[in-house]
Amino acid sequence: MFVGAFMLGAVALAFAGSWPDAVMQKVNAFHDAEQAKQDMPLTVEGCPTINGEDAYKLWQSKKAIFLDVRIKTQYETEKIAGASWFFNDDFMKDSSMADKLDKDKDYVVYCNGVRCWRSPATAVMLQNLGFKKIHWYRDGIPDWKKRGYPTE
Repeated sequence: MFVGAFMLGAVALAFAGSWPDAVMQKVNAFHDAEQAKQDMPLTVEGCPTINGEDAYKLWQSKKAIFLDVRIKTQYETEKIAGASWFFNDDFMKDSSMADKLDKDKDYVVYCNGVRCWRSPATAVMLQNLGFKKIHWYRDGIPDWKKRGYPTE
């Protein structure tokens, strides 16, 4: 078990790219929590955590772009209607992916719920790049589906 955990930690560190150490420490803490089957923290510093009702209001008003940061097969199987794929693992390797995003727009980042590390990690990385309007949908797609909100 220790060897497996060590190898997964090494994989996360391999993604470090050009991110500052403080950002990677947070990202790795999220990743480690997932590996330990722990819930993600309730908040990400500087980033509002939103619940399903608030996410739906943003979705309905079209005031935010939803970023699905899960693996591609999950995104292609079912996603929040209208969500864009923004794969966290690729973003860790290439911060220039954010160049396609508009810093003046609101974004909702989500993944597979409270035990998924990708959405809080993406929120931290986007904040580091100067994005100010990031909303973290901590409960993610499981909550969205449970509420019967539109998927595709």
